Amino acid sequence: MWWLFSRKGPSGFSRSSTAEEVTHGIDGTSLTAIVTGASSGIGSETARVLALRGVHVTMAVRNMAAGRDVKEAIVKEIAGAKVDVMELDLCSMASVRKFASEFNTKSLPLNLLVNNAGIMATPFTLSKDNIEVQFATNHLGHFLLTSLLMETMKKTAKESGREGRIVNVSSDGHQLAYREGIRFDKINDQSGYSSFAAYGQSKLANILHTNELAKRFKEDDVNITANSLHPGVIDTNLFRYNGIINGLTQKLGRYVFKNVQQGAATTCYVALHPQVKGISGEYFSDSNLAKTNAQARNVNLAKKLWDFSMDLIK
Repeated sequence: MWWLFSRKGPSGFSRSSTAEEVTHGIDGTSLTAIVTGASSGIGSETARVLALRGVHVTMAVRNMAAGRDVKEAIVKEIAGAKVDVMELDLCSMASVRKFASEFNTKSLPLNLLVNNAGIMATPFTLSKDNIEVQFATNHLGHFLLTSLLMETMKKTAKESGREGRIVNVSSDGHQLAYREGIRFDKINDQSGYSSFAAYGQSKLANILHTNELAKRFKEDDVNITANSLHPGVIDTNLFRYNGIINGLTQKLGRYVFKNVQQGAATTCYVALHPQVKGISGEYFSDSNLAKTNAQARNVNLAKKLWDFSMDLIK
């Protein structure tokens, strides 16, 4: 069975490739990145590997103690690693605004924005802004963060002459979304709520957001790309809200799922690899181009979501 996982795609990489392998030989010493959700799972591995390649990484984390522990481990492992930790709670628009304001005040360049953080299949809950928490955390928080950092990214791309990259970690779970895709009129409706469909909705929103960004960058001739990706099914704490699935992952995970090093590979590939230069509005899996479902390619749905999201963050 394992030979199937190691079959290489056109990029030269496969499902079993690790983040270190897909970035081997890449020099990122002149780059600055933000990685959300970097205190655990594939977020922490993404931050570590970017730092390993010389990127100045800002870890945007909700749990500052966990974030500091990850930073300490990275700095201890990698001589000269440049890593900062800043607090960010994506389900609070006030927290997102505070983070962006503090980052922009530092006058740092920003080449890479990796929107990685996410939650999965939670019981029905409202965010601090009274928005269904998966939609708020996985999509809206990142939508607002991206908007608030956009001018810094545009300035960096213009002054450095280097392409900026926005990487949105989505999932093949976007195919689990509600039949209508995005429930614009029922985002906060508890009746008919499905934890997995709501997760799928938020992951579909990640792809639609990416595609609309790419379209706008092209129209405005901005030297920034936006791409989304499926990291793979990974044995992380995303399954903590479902006891049965979590139990299965504990027993079978190492035999069936990717490990964290493999799970972070596609993110690091899309963020750093020269093969991705100039590519925008695409979806990746296993460090290769991949396909989404029809809803994720719906340009009208992407525009409607953009307008809907803009109204929510006002």
